[in-house]
Amino acid sequence: MKRENIYLSTIASDAEQVAKEYGVNLEIAEFCTAWNMDEKFDEVDKDLQKKMEGFSKSLLHAPYNELFPCAIDKKARALAAERYRQAIDLAKRYGASKVIIHGGYNPWIYFPVWYTEQSVLFWKEFLQEDPGVEIVLENVLETEPEWLLDIVKGVDDPRLKLCLDIGHVNAYSKVPVMEWMESWAPYISHFHIHNNDSSWDTHNALDDGNIPMKELLLRAEEICPNASFTLELMEERPSMVWLEENGLI
Repeated sequence: MKRENIYLSTIASDAEQVAKEYGVNLEIAEFCTAWNMDEKFDEVDKDLQKKMEGFSKSLLHAPYNELFPCAIDKKARALAAERYRQAIDLAKRYGASKVIIHGGYNPWIYFPVWYTEQSVLFWKEFLQEDPGVEIVLENVLETEPEWLLDIVKGVDDPRLKLCLDIGHVNAYSKVPVMEWMESWAPYISHFHIHNNDSSWDTHNALDDGNIPMKELLLRAEEICPNASFTLELMEERPSMVWLEENGLI
C-alpha cells in the first residue's frame, strides 16, 4: 500500500499524531454529525484548521444521521441534497478530493428495488450541478453487493464511485468481503478498513477479527491499484504498526 493512498479517520484521538509519524493523511470525520456544520461550526472549524496543518491531502466524510437519498418523501430527499452540498463546500474548504456518503439503505423501510431505483434518480439529479469533487457511496446495512453497484452503473457518471467498507460487509452481509470486492473492483475508488467478528460493526483493529485482512489488502492492491484506504478505527497506532510489520506499507 502506498502511503500517499492511506488516510486515518479523525474519529481516532491519535489520528493526527500517527498520520504525521507515518507520512499518511487524514479523513475528516468531524462532519459526520450535521450539527457541526451549523451551530458548532466555528468551534469545529478552528480545531480542524489547526489539525490539518502540514497535511497535503485529505478526504471528507459527509453527515449521515437521518439522511436518505432514496427517501420516499421529497422533503427528506431535499434535506439529504442540502447536507451533501454543504459537505462538498467543506471538502473544498479543507482541500479534500473525495466526499464519502452513505448509500442510505434501511432494511426496515426500503425494498431493495425501490432503494436502487430512487437512488439512481437522486444522484442523476444531484450531479446535474458539477460537485467539483469525487463522490463515493459507502455500504452500511446493504446485504447484497449488487444494490450499490446497480446505483453507480445506473447513474453512469465518472464523478460517482464506490467506497467499500469491509467491516460493514463482514457485520451485515452473508456475502464474503472478497466477493464484494471482486464484483465492485472497476468502480471502487476508496476503502474503509476495520475488522470485527461478524456479530457487530465494532471497528476493531485490523488484526482483531475474522476478516483475512492481509490477504484482502494484497488483493485490493492488485485489482484496485488506484484506490485509497482509510483506517476507520478508534485507535490508529496499533493497526499502522501491524501494516508495517506485515510488509503492507
